[in-house]
Amino acid sequence: MTTTADDVWKLLAELVEAQKETERCFQETERRFQETERVLKEQSLETERILKEQSLKTDRQITRLSQEIGNLGGKWGRFVENMVAPACETLFLNRQIPVHQVSQRVRKRLDGKTLEIDVLVTNENHVLVVEVKSSLSVDDVKELIKNLTEFRQFFPEYNHKQLYGAVAGIEIEEGADKYAYRQGLFVLAQRGENVAILNDTEFQPKTWYNI
Repeated sequence: MTTTADDVWKLLAELVEAQKETERCFQETERRFQETERVLKEQSLETERILKEQSLKTDRQITRLSQEIGNLGGKWGRFVENMVAPACETLFLNRQIPVHQVSQRVRKRLDGKTLEIDVLVTNENHVLVVEVKSSLSVDDVKELIKNLTEFRQFFPEYNHKQLYGAVAGIEIEEGADKYAYRQGLFVLAQRGENVAILNDTEFQPKTWYNI
């Protein structure tokens, strides 16, 4: 069968049309790919926005919770001090330490440093520093010892008096009371609705001086 010029032109026309269809399909595929990429990018941005908002919300909740815990701790500490301070007026009479004055939250600044005393008990011959914690640890005892060694620097007006130390807590972590006892400190704790001295009658408190 002889191929005519018309046949050739018809074949070329079909080829051109097929090429156009291929290009159209390619463009459609490219368009769909770009659309998919755009949707994925939007979804990624939305996910990132949601995660960022959730993170900020979580941070705010943590901050608020920390503040509430801090406020609770402060109120709890004041509650403990308000139990201990009145008890000190009578507790130490049995230990031959008459009480003339009980002060709370006594603070003194010296050379840019601050020494804060939770409860300060005084009479003519003695001054007693009480560190009050809702939960007493060995580290709290060590902190009081440090304060006692610096006390006379901050409060020279008491240099003529014997200086004693005491720790108090509603909860006492394991070993903290024994450690305080060995360091010559009184240990006070809640007993029912009252506060009591845990040291036995043989206990002799340590008199503290500057180092």
